Amino acid sequence: MVTSSPPPAPTSTPASAWENADVWVTGMGWVTALGCGLEEVWSALLHGRTGVDAVPSEHRLRNGDAAVVRDPPLSMTPVERQHLITRDTLAAAVRDAGLELTDARLRPVLGTSYGPHLDTVGVPALDRWAADAVRALGIPKAPLSVTTACSSGSDSLLVGVELIRSGAEDLCVCGGVDVLTPAKRLGHSALGTMSPTSLRAFDADNDGTILGEGAAFLVLESGRSARTRGARAHGFLVGTGSANDAVSPAAPDATGDSVVRAVSKALRGAARGVADVNVVNAHGSGTPANDAVESVSYRRLFGTGGQAPGAPTVFATKGAFGHTLGATGAIEAITVLLALRDRTVPPVHGLTTLRPDFPLPVPKSRPAAFTGRLGLSVTLGFGGFNTCLAFEGAP
Repeated sequence: MVTSSPPPAPTSTPASAWENADVWVTGMGWVTALGCGLEEVWSALLHGRTGVDAVPSEHRLRNGDAAVVRDPPLSMTPVERQHLITRDTLAAAVRDAGLELTDARLRPVLGTSYGPHLDTVGVPALDRWAADAVRALGIPKAPLSVTTACSSGSDSLLVGVELIRSGAEDLCVCGGVDVLTPAKRLGHSALGTMSPTSLRAFDADNDGTILGEGAAFLVLESGRSARTRGARAHGFLVGTGSANDAVSPAAPDATGDSVVRAVSKALRGAARGVADVNVVNAHGSGTPANDAVESVSYRRLFGTGGQAPGAPTVFATKGAFGHTLGATGAIEAITVLLALRDRTVPPVHGLTTLRPDFPLPVPKSRPAAFTGRLGLSVTLGFGGFNTCLAFEGAP
């Protein structure tokens, strides 16, 4: 059981608290199977669309479906595709922040899971992909690279927050990228984590995940820097928490201890309590093991009265994006900020019958409105990596 102290009781956030937030999100960019424009992709999510489709393979797979980025095409090598997707998404995020790629303050923090490495012979260094992308864009500072399986994108943002709060950096561009490769499709087929049918997060009949690919990067900026240059805020990253359950290479701790610990740490960092949470983007991979541990964790955190008015609304996007592995945490961070902006979450694609033990409301066929400004993004990774990011929406 978790032995750390519980998150603080509900608080009343002063209306002007955002003015003193120390980490602003001032830029965002993503490349997904649903497109690459912020509004284009968000609209597709709200309309319940999916990027999952049949993707040919010469191998015998558990499922031939996946969610792929159409440009660059799959005919290019994984190394080339990872490079181009990283480069284009980084540039989009920095441009969205109103900054120049050559800004001497900009520190890249880039995450991936396996990237192209499982399918590439003679890789000189596992962080070469990050260095090559940053060099191609002319970003002066060398990148920090992060790989913590499916929490890589979230953990890159966590690293960026720590760099800014410590005073080591004023400006970071953080996120994750991953590409679909034959080895990943074969690996998840062999593990049995790939669904033989379709991805149905939190459904009573869920039977696995479907792979995807993509990238997302967010520009994190110190409040002092953002206020000085009059930057626009997409929102504020007000708390982070991570924990590792060390239980299995590929299965989560069924007790939920590690997820509860990560969420509790993020809320303590934000000086908020569970009753302050308005919306949660769940990992929602669709595997029976992951969905079960998230159900247990949210029940422990939010109680069994989660269907009452004011309970946080939960949504998940992997039915639309596929499971994008090292990119998923950053992609989902953007969806939380857009949800906080619009006070609306998209329906969970593929969900028909909510599993009976899930304690919180989940939209299954149409978008759902909510009130409030605090949202969580939760990711669960192979190797026991669990991370929670707490965002506050812009006023």
